[in-house]
Amino acid sequence: MGVGIASERRLLSEDELRQVKLSHYPDLNGLDAESMLSLARWLRAQRGRIRDIVAARRRARRGKATTGGIEAAQSSERGLAAKKQVFARALRRVNARFDRFRLAKRRDEVRANLAIAVKRKGSGGRHHPASERTPRHGMRPTDSGRRALRIEPSEIGRASQSVKEAQARRDA
Repeated sequence: MGVGIASERRLLSEDELRQVKLSHYPDLNGLDAESMLSLARWLRAQRGRIRDIVAARRRARRGKATTGGIEAAQSSERGLAAKKQVFARALRRVNARFDRFRLAKRRDEVRANLAIAVKRKGSGGRHHPASERTPRHGMRPTDSGRRALRIEPSEIGRASQSVKEAQARRDA
């Protein structure tokens, strides 16, 4: 569920609200990488500070630690938890924008590298000969290492004929 800017204005001080407003859509697109990074660091520090205060108050309420002079009230703890959520959502928006920024930068690098590769491939000469008519000499025969086997033409069908004759004798 989204939290409106009016509720953020109610929960945050003026300085905090000015920083959190930078994390909303129109202002966030106008930021460069360095200012986005500094905003993310500031939001992370604020979220961590509020988280530590909430945890300390919970420990004090359970009797685990001293309050350090701060009385823990239920309503203020809920307000601090809501404030922490505002910082967390702002940080999520900044991180998402930063990821899109990095992805676009990486995409531009890949496109530049691809253009260089295509240019390099197109500038190189062809590595195969032209497709034109060439003289055909055919393959040269190579001598086999096996000895040549000479069979007399009259002997070619002798084995099968003798099998036929033997079968006929058995049948008779």
